[in-house]
Amino acid sequence: EVRLAESGGGLVQTGGSLRLSCQASGFSFGKYAIGWFRQVPGKERQAVSCFSFSDGSTYMADSVQGRFSISGDNVKGTVYLQMNSLKPEDTAVYYCAAIIGYCSPYPMSYEYDNWGQGTQVTVSS
Repeated sequence: EVRLAESGGGLVQTGGSLRLSCQASGFSFGKYAIGWFRQVPGKERQAVSCFSFSDGSTYMADSVQGRFSISGDNVKGTVYLQMNSLKPEDTAVYYCAAIIGYCSPYPMSYEYDNWGQGTQVTVSS
């Protein structure tokens, strides 16, 4: 059974940093890519970043390029999303999700079958 568990969300001031973790278990994560998405009420879930254990490919949304970075630990089966210089518009529930293979150039939420429960990130102005 595929399991994904996010952690690391919280409340931070503008300009602050947070590191989100996505712990994968129950499957051979070496064949998968892990995507990070975020969602605010009333809007669709949007891709933020992606890391592939399969081929090392990555994706970073333009809106977070230069502020966020992603990395993976294939021993721990964990993907980290380091978020720096946070802005109020980064406020959202952040989800990680798994897909077999690699990170596509434009990840879409419907491509991913397995999701974590989400973690809230709130950036105060």
